[in-house]
Amino acid sequence: FGHEKGSFTGAVGRREGRFKQADGGTLFLDEVGMIAPKMQVELLRVLEDKQFMRVGGQETVHADFRVVCATNEDLLKAVREGRFREDFYYRINVFTIEAPPLRDRREDIPLLSNHFVQRFARQMDRHVTEISPAAMRRLCEHHWTGNVRELCNAIERAMVVGSPPAIQAEDLPFVAARAAPAPQGESLEEIEKRHVAGVLERTGWNITQAAAILRVDRVTVYNKIRKFGLARADATATQ
Repeated sequence: FGHEKGSFTGAVGRREGRFKQADGGTLFLDEVGMIAPKMQVELLRVLEDKQFMRVGGQETVHADFRVVCATNEDLLKAVREGRFREDFYYRINVFTIEAPPLRDRREDIPLLSNHFVQRFARQMDRHVTEISPAAMRRLCEHHWTGNVRELCNAIERAMVVGSPPAIQAEDLPFVAARAAPAPQGESLEEIEKRHVAGVLERTGWNITQAAAILRVDRVTVYNKIRKFGLARADATATQ
C-alpha cells in the first residue's frame, strides 16, 4: 500500500507501495495461500476497485494492474477449513495454470540439472561442466519432495564437492540414504563403521568428499578411520 511521511517512526518520506509500482503492469503475489485473513480482505478490496490509501494517508490512490498468484496450498481445502476466504479465492482464481511437481515431470530433470551446472560453473568459476550418466540416473530416480529448489540445492552441493570435469553419483547429497539396510542385530558401532567405509569407497577415499557427504570435518573422518581400523588396499587416502 505504501505510506506517507511521518505515518510511523522511521517514515521519513512518502513511499510508493507495490500496487502503485505495478501500475500499468503485473503484480506477483507468491505463497498467496499463506496470506492472513485480514490481509485477504484488504487485497480483495483493492482487486475489486483498483484503488487504496497509503498508510497514514487520506488521498485515494488509483492503480491499474494485473495479478499473478502462486501457491503450494490446496486453496479449496483451505476454504473448506475456513483458513482462506471464499470470495478472495474466486476473485484471484480466474485462470489457473497447474505446475506438476518435479517427480511427475522427470523428463525436465536433465534439462534443469544441466542448466544449474552451467549457472554454478560460472558463479563458482569451476570447471565442472557435465553430469556423469550414473549421476544423471540417480537424479532422475530421486523422489524430489522439495521440487526444483531441492534439485538446485543438490547440484550446487555437487559442484562444491565434485571434481572436474563431471559430477559423479557420489557427489550428490542423497547417496547415503540409498545404502543397504543394516543386518538385523548389528550394533550401532558396526553400522557406523560400515557406513563410513562405504562412503570412503564410493569417493575413492577422497577425505574431503567423504567429509562433505558425512557432514563432518576432515579430522573427524581421519579419527573414524583410526577408530575402526579402516584401510584402503590399493592406495593411500587423498585430500
